[in-house]
Amino acid sequence: LHAYMGARLADKGKATSANRRLTVFKRYFRWALRERRITTDPTLRLSPARQAVRVPKTLSEQHVEDLLAAPEVDTPLGLRDRAMLELMYASGLRVSELVTLKVFDMSLNDGVLRILGKGGKERLVPFGGEARRWIERYLAESRPEILDAQQTPDLFVTARGAGMTRVMFWIIVKKHALRAGIRVPLSPHTLRHAFATHLLNHGADLRAVQLLLGHADISTTTIYTHVARERLKQLHAQHHPRG
Repeated sequence: LHAYMGARLADKGKATSANRRLTVFKRYFRWALRERRITTDPTLRLSPARQAVRVPKTLSEQHVEDLLAAPEVDTPLGLRDRAMLELMYASGLRVSELVTLKVFDMSLNDGVLRILGKGGKERLVPFGGEARRWIERYLAESRPEILDAQQTPDLFVTARGAGMTRVMFWIIVKKHALRAGIRVPLSPHTLRHAFATHLLNHGADLRAVQLLLGHADISTTTIYTHVARERLKQLHAQHHPRG
């Protein structure tokens, strides 16, 4: 087993693939040991391969400003898009949480969202004054016009009055990124990643960011510190006279 796992990694094998195989081996040998087919478990001496840190795709603060300013807010759908993007960046929601928001999940007076996240865990997420102003405009001007007397509890709706979807949100992000001239790689969660990274860049406590993001394990949140460090290195190299 040692030789096999070593060969898998030496043959340009990815650590993730090797670790999946190791998991299968461990399950098999635990079963064999339990059934008394073997007397010792050979996988006990095997450790998972070290995996490279996967740094999330994020945006600079200027790119975020450009993206948020891209929608044409004098149209109902443009105003909806601006409200969605502002709320995403202000709250750091998962895309699935954003598109399934109901009107009653939001307290405009308190500036707080009630989110039912992964595993049915509930959390309260603040969203700040700027996002609040755009949401108020959307609710007063845009949403009634889009719905055209239709009734739905969904906060964000499509042009036909249906609930927003993950795919539709991703199309909206790409459209406005193109309009803003943003050419860096994006993902549906780009604004969530930017939310976390920018908070840490400005000195936010890691535990607080963990709570806001709804991460069960702080190690998931820690990955954003790598992004923040890389950004600081870039700034140093760009602006320091001896960078």
